[in-house]
Amino acid sequence: MPSYPDYRPRRLRRTAALRNLVRETVLVPSQLVLPLFVRPGAGIRQPVASMPGVSQTSVDEMLRDAQAAAEAGVGGVLLFGIPEHKDAEGTEAWREDGPVQQAVRALKRELPQLVVVTDVCLCEYTSHGHCGVLRDGDVDNDATLALLAREAVSHARAGADIVAPSDMMDGRVGAIRHALDDAGLQSTAIMAYSAKFAGGYYGPFRDAAESTPQSGDRRGYQMDPGNAEEALREVWLDIEEGADMVMVKPAGPFLDVVARVKAETGYPLAAYQVSGEFAMIQAAAERGWMDRERAMMESLLGIRRAGADVIITYFAVDAARVLHGR
Repeated sequence: MPSYPDYRPRRLRRTAALRNLVRETVLVPSQLVLPLFVRPGAGIRQPVASMPGVSQTSVDEMLRDAQAAAEAGVGGVLLFGIPEHKDAEGTEAWREDGPVQQAVRALKRELPQLVVVTDVCLCEYTSHGHCGVLRDGDVDNDATLALLAREAVSHARAGADIVAPSDMMDGRVGAIRHALDDAGLQSTAIMAYSAKFAGGYYGPFRDAAESTPQSGDRRGYQMDPGNAEEALREVWLDIEEGADMVMVKPAGPFLDVVARVKAETGYPLAAYQVSGEFAMIQAAAERGWMDRERAMMESLLGIRRAGADVIITYFAVDAARVLHGR
């Protein structure tokens, strides 16, 4: 390395054109996935107070949001369902005319260029708000697997490109893979929420998905935020069970885990910029404490730089428009 003043790093920072020429990490709209919350009915657009700009919508309104995403070049959407009725086992999760199933069919018919990912979990559908079947106040891991598999098959039959189990039950990727294959749905991919950490960043999402646990919390099955080695073990287990993609969630507080997963596995990797990360930027920007666009883009670029191939973010459409210079 030449000594100063022969080497001056600022020479390549003088203009936007020079900075773009030597940029090491590039973010493009097709790497972004937009989460959408779908509920039964028509003409429904119900704003989520804790997530400015995000709404629960009926399928017809969802198509408008998906159309905007497609026009901006966003790569895909991730669907969450909000049922009309909930019960102890979340049986609405696999209804053929459920909101997610209807949304998938509408998207494949109207916007086939979008990749359609569906969240596979029971928390939105259960009356108690937990991600599986409760037995004596605890989630019964093995009893939950068959229900998750049934939900995943229902989504795949509707036309989902990728099913994404987010429950953190042991063995659920293998159970879902076997169920999909037995149903003749071998082409449906699995994006596993492999390293999903328990914590305080999910509050706004639980408002949006109406999935707050009625008792206790999810620390008994989601990961301890202090455990990176365990995160790698979880990732390898999901890969061995047949996951096509793996995920780290949340993204921002766990960039070290994102980087390690990518470096140590080489697998296609998604990172979820969760509702709390989104809401913090939105709230600070609304108060004039930071530049929303710069904070949005820097946060996404940081996730990409850490190694994520796919970023799930509520900023997807706005970020894609910025990247296109609109």
